[in-house]
Amino acid sequence: MKLVKKKFKFTCLALMIAAALTGCDNASNPPTQAEKTSVVNTQQTLTAADAQQFLDEVAKEMVTLNLEGSRAAWIYANFITEDTAALAAQADQKSTDAGVRFAMKAATFDKVAVNETQRRQLNFLKQSLVMPAPQDAQKSAELATIGAKLGSIYGKGSYTTQAGEKLSLGDITAKMANSRDYDELLELWSGWREISPEMKPLYTRQAELANEGAKGLGYQDLGSMWRSNYDMPADDFAKELDRLWGQVKPLYDDLHCYVRTELGETYGTDKVAQDQPIPAHLLGNMWAQSWGNIYDLVAPEDADPGYDITQQLAVHNYDEIEMVKGAEKFFTSLGFEPLPETFYQRSLFTKPADRDVTCHASAWDLDAKDDIRIKMCIQKTGEEFNVIHHELGHNFYQRAYKNQPVYFQNSANDGFHEAIGDTIALSVTPKYLREIGLIDTIPDESKDIGLLMKKALDKIAFIPFGLMVDQWRWQVYSGKITPENYNSAWWELREKYQGVAAPIERDINAFDPGAKYHVPGGVPYSRYFLAHIQQFEFHRALCEISGNTAPIHRCSIYNSKEAGTALNKMLEMGSSQPWQQAYKVITGNEQMDASAILDYFAPLHVWLKNKNQGKQCGF
Repeated sequence: MKLVKKKFKFTCLALMIAAALTGCDNASNPPTQAEKTSVVNTQQTLTAADAQQFLDEVAKEMVTLNLEGSRAAWIYANFITEDTAALAAQADQKSTDAGVRFAMKAATFDKVAVNETQRRQLNFLKQSLVMPAPQDAQKSAELATIGAKLGSIYGKGSYTTQAGEKLSLGDITAKMANSRDYDELLELWSGWREISPEMKPLYTRQAELANEGAKGLGYQDLGSMWRSNYDMPADDFAKELDRLWGQVKPLYDDLHCYVRTELGETYGTDKVAQDQPIPAHLLGNMWAQSWGNIYDLVAPEDADPGYDITQQLAVHNYDEIEMVKGAEKFFTSLGFEPLPETFYQRSLFTKPADRDVTCHASAWDLDAKDDIRIKMCIQKTGEEFNVIHHELGHNFYQRAYKNQPVYFQNSANDGFHEAIGDTIALSVTPKYLREIGLIDTIPDESKDIGLLMKKALDKIAFIPFGLMVDQWRWQVYSGKITPENYNSAWWELREKYQGVAAPIERDINAFDPGAKYHVPGGVPYSRYFLAHIQQFEFHRALCEISGNTAPIHRCSIYNSKEAGTALNKMLEMGSSQPWQQAYKVITGNEQMDASAILDYFAPLHVWLKNKNQGKQCGF
C-alpha cells in the first residue's frame, strides 16, 4: 500500500537528477571568494523576520508545485505512455530542484533566533532531502549519475533460470510464494541476487557523497540526518527502536521456533537445522520479511474460522464500488463526514481494458483540500476489502489535516500514515463483518488461533526486518561498516534480529542489501518498523475509548463516535506538533509501547509456548 502526496520527501533518484541540474547551472561560474564572504555576512545578519518572509514565499511555491506534481503523477499512473512519463518526470524534476533550493536556504537560518513554529518549518525543509547532494557541481552531477544507475540496475533486473526461462522480480516473487521445492527456491533466491554485486562500488560512492551533503546541512552523517526527523536526538531515536524491539522479541522468538520446527518437518532437519537460523529462501518471500505465504505449512489444526470473506462478498453481490462504499461506511460510523462526490468520480477502482495503469493500491491527495482519491485494480476478495479500509484510512487522514499550513500537511511522523491505515484494517474483525451483514455468526474463540497466526506471519515476522535495514545503513553512513564488510555485516544483522541466514555461502563481492529495493532506491525504512508498532497501540487505545470489553484482537471500533472523535483530533494535528503530542491524544502517553502487540497476540503466544515445549529454541 502506498501513500501518494507531494511533500518534498524526495526519492534518491529524483533528488539526484535535480541536484545534477542545479550543479550544472553553477559549474561554469563557481562562486568567488568575495561571493562566499558575502554569503557568510548575510547569514550573520539574517533575522526571524527574514525567516518568516522566506517561509511564506516557500509555502506559496510548495502549494503550486504539490498540485502540479500530483496531477502529473496521477495522469502517468493512470495513462502509462512515454509522454505521460516525460510530463511526470518533468514535474518531479521541477519540485525536486525547488526542494534542494529550499533546503540550502533553510540551513542559512540555523543560527538565527526564530520561534518554535518557524524552527519546525525550517527543519522540515532541511530534512525533506532524503539523499542530500554536496554543494559542489561536479559531485552533485556524480551523485545524480549514481542514483540513475542504481535505479536502472534494480528496475531492469531479471533472472534466467537454468531451464532458460527469463523471470522478472514479479515472476520470481510469485513463484517463491507458492513453490515448496527446496532447490527451485534456492535457485530463485540466488538468481535475483546476481543483479546486485555491480551496485556495490556505486553504493559506496553514493554513501560518501550523501554524507558530505548531510554534513553541509549541519548533520554528523546521513544516518544522523534521517534519525533527526523524529522530534528527539538522533541517538535517542536509535535507542528507542531497540527498546521497542526488546518488548516484541519474546513473541517473535516463539513464532520463529514454531515456524522452524514446521519447516524442518517439511524440508527435513538436514536442510532446516533446529538449532540454527532459518534458511532465508524458505519463508515464502524474496527477503524473508513476511511469512504469510507459508501459512499452509504452519497453520494450526482446525484453524478454519468457518467463513470466507471472498465468498461472502459474492453471496451478497458486492461489486467494486459497493466494497468501497462499505469501507466508507466504517468511517462515517465513527462520525467522519462522507467522502466528497469527486472521490467516486475521479478514483480508479477497476483495471481498464484499453490502457496500462499502475495497479498497486495507493491513496492520493491532489490539492490538500478535498480532491482525495484511491487508485486500485480492485479484486473482489476479502484481502482487497481489508486493503480498501487501509487506503481510506490514508484519505481520511489527508482530509483531516487539510487546514494545517502546507508544511504540516503530513502525518505526525512518517510511521503514522501507514499505522493509521493498518489500525483501521485491524477493526475488520468477525464482529465487524457480522455487524455489516457479511457473516451471520462470530466464530468460537477456538478459531482465533488460525486468524492470529495468519496475521502474525505478516505483522510479527516483519518487525525485526523493518528494524535491521536501517540499522545496517546507519552503520554504513557512520563508517562503522566498511565496504569490504557490507555483505557480512548485512547477514550478521539478519541473523541477530531475524534468525534467518543465507542458504548458501555468499561470495566476498556479493551485495545482498542491493537486492532489496529500498537500499538502491535510497528510501528510509524505519517508518515501516514504527507503523507496525504504532498500529497495535492505536488499536488498543481506541478500543478502550470505545468501551470494548472483549480481547483486543476481537475488537472493532465500528460505530464508536467516541473513538472517532479521539482519532480525528489526532489526525487534524498533521505534523504541526512533535509526534509525541499527537500520540498522547489517543494513547495518553508520549512514548510508544509495544506491549499492545503482546496483548493482541496473547492467545497465540500461549499456544506457541505450548507447541514449543521440549524444543530447542533460539538461534
